[in-house]
Amino acid sequence: MKDVIRELVEYRLRRAGETLEEARVMGSIGHWNACANRLYYAAFYAVSALLAKEGLTAAKHSGVKALFNRHYVKTGKISKDMGRLYNQLFDLRQEGDYLDFVLLEKEKVAPLIEATANFIEAIRSLLIETKG
Repeated sequence: MKDVIRELVEYRLRRAGETLEEARVMGSIGHWNACANRLYYAAFYAVSALLAKEGLTAAKHSGVKALFNRHYVKTGKISKDMGRLYNQLFDLRQEGDYLDFVLLEKEKVAPLIEATANFIEAIRSLLIETKG
């Protein structure tokens, strides 16, 4: 069973990296709603890897967010700034994907690209620290 979890964690981290690249592509051509969507999913895959490592699952994105905040942000394993970033990405994706007439702007989304890359690296580091 440990091998399955390890493979799942590695798969989700790979997906996080690939999806971050997709976000960069969307940003480079000025598709900011799509960029925000891909940034959220990049972070989501990383968080999902972290939760899988601990055997935590949720059926909905809001549940993943709640588990992440409860088990990692509130405990100090992940900084409050990183927790705020994840919540911001969640909200932006909701706004850009589901609200009519919303066109996210470069000024709001572009700074989140590198912030999300740093977020994924922080999770990758935490996973390395907790190997075993």
